[in-house]
Amino acid sequence: MKLFDVYPLFDLNFVKAEGSYLWNDKNEKYLDLYGGHAVISIGHSHPTYVQKVTEQLQHIGFYSNSVKIPIQEEVAEKLGKISGYEDYSLFMCNSGAEANENAIKLASFHTKKKKNICFTKAFHGRTAAAVAATDNKSIIAPTNESDNFIFVPFNNTTALEEAFKNHEISSVIIEGIQGVGGVQIPEVSFLEKIRSLCDEHEAVFICDEIQSGYGRTGKFFAHQHARVQADIITIAKGMGNGFPVGGVLIAPKFQAKHGLLGTTFGGNYLACAASIAVLETIEKENLLQNATDLGNYLYEELKDDPLIQEIRYQGLMFGIELKVSCAPLRNKLLSEFNILTGNASCPKTLRILPALNITKIELDAFIDAFKILSKSNL
Repeated sequence: MKLFDVYPLFDLNFVKAEGSYLWNDKNEKYLDLYGGHAVISIGHSHPTYVQKVTEQLQHIGFYSNSVKIPIQEEVAEKLGKISGYEDYSLFMCNSGAEANENAIKLASFHTKKKKNICFTKAFHGRTAAAVAATDNKSIIAPTNESDNFIFVPFNNTTALEEAFKNHEISSVIIEGIQGVGGVQIPEVSFLEKIRSLCDEHEAVFICDEIQSGYGRTGKFFAHQHARVQADIITIAKGMGNGFPVGGVLIAPKFQAKHGLLGTTFGGNYLACAASIAVLETIEKENLLQNATDLGNYLYEELKDDPLIQEIRYQGLMFGIELKVSCAPLRNKLLSEFNILTGNASCPKTLRILPALNITKIELDAFIDAFKILSKSNL
């Protein structure tokens, strides 16, 4: 049997990782400024992460949700405290797509309505409802096509209001910051309008913080920059620093009942140990402030570079839009400087998503390489 070929792959085989660095099977060292799509939140092989997962494995790794698993309650308590959503409930699952599936379903159970508003350039996952809410026809199978998802232009208040006038809306789902879409940041007034329209029409405001959450932007959740409160918040990626884990934060107005949601692997002991390690490290190492400070530093160092058309960022979530395609730059950063970066659906946008504990010295290596390539005209 061979692997089903679904990804274009770099010819790299990493065998060791620590902090913001990776080593391949030839013992060549690479600087990781992408974290596997923003998954690595506290750095590769962080000592706290390794210790907590190892210790947990030595006791018990798995049992199903048919028994009490107190470590889940510990995750919920810590997450509520650090995020500011202490009065919400937590449902743990395994991935971002699964979190969004459950969020959309929970909203529909609550409202008894079918229609959902989503946005141009959105990416919410590859499963049934999540992919139907994703603005990429090439990954939507015929069986996933649905008229229950209404696409509205991003940051367009007039179109949003029209959608509410013309349909019975169950939920609005929006990313705290669009990642795959090229680090597109929702305007404060747009998020405020979503909140007010959801209140007016008894719809559910779902904020997808799968990539933009967990301190990535300098706030625990990106939407908190706008000081709005979502009814449901979905999380994954940085939540487990590489261990597969996702979650749904659920407002008190939603009534739980047995069988409403469910999962076999979600909230397992190892996933919870990984999640606790991340939360403790974010708090202990003051990583929200580090994300703010080093994000501002990176912006200041690059903002006047002649190759750059625009920089869109909050904290350590960067979309650097070039005046040319970013592919040649990205490839040369990798081949000539051993620096891993990301791309986006817009071909001119370079995505930077480093670990939240990245240092100025490590960012300087990227800044120097970027400026050298910029001056060389690639």
